[in-house]
Amino acid sequence: MHIPDGFLSPQTYLPAYALAAGAWSWAARGLRQQLDETTVPRLAMLTALAYGLGLVMVPLPGGTSGHALGIALLAMAFGVRTAFIAYSLVLLLQAMLFGAGGITALPVNALAMGLVGAAAAVGGKRLLSGAGETISVGFGAWLSVVLPAGLIALVLGIQPLIAQRADGTPLFFPFGIDITLPAVMLPHLFIGTGEAVLTVLVWRLARARRWVT
Repeated sequence: MHIPDGFLSPQTYLPAYALAAGAWSWAARGLRQQLDETTVPRLAMLTALAYGLGLVMVPLPGGTSGHALGIALLAMAFGVRTAFIAYSLVLLLQAMLFGAGGITALPVNALAMGLVGAAAAVGGKRLLSGAGETISVGFGAWLSVVLPAGLIALVLGIQPLIAQRADGTPLFFPFGIDITLPAVMLPHLFIGTGEAVLTVLVWRLARARRWVT
């Protein structure tokens, strides 16, 4: 669901950068105290997994793409703030090295997938904690894909409304919410299911090795 460069108007990505800067500053607080010689290798491994999952993209109508995230594992293992920082670095590297996503779209991608995705994963897991670990972890992982997908669809869909020529022609992304919501959301309902299965399997492995509690 990476948004590439050229899809978002300055009216969107400039305020998004300001919002993301505040979120990155918040997330970085206390990071050094949380990380030690045991957590850093685990964080690096799960971040690398998220990096790899994000590169396996399924093209979607309108020029964007769908893919698993791996943000749920990061969030459940290390918390929302650390997961947000780690996934923002993933998005930056993917944009710079592979053109997956974009620099102007980075704050929107990071806020949607990194912050909302992480918060959705942790919140979903807690919400269904009474239903057992498999269901709660799977639901959190599914939610971590579906909610960011909805946010991405909304941001794309409002572009024709906020950036257009005098004759009404969109300057950036041309399709409205009536198209972006089903085009982005429907595939991610299935992608989220795959993410849930993968997250549960990796979570169980991590639990067996006492990487997470």
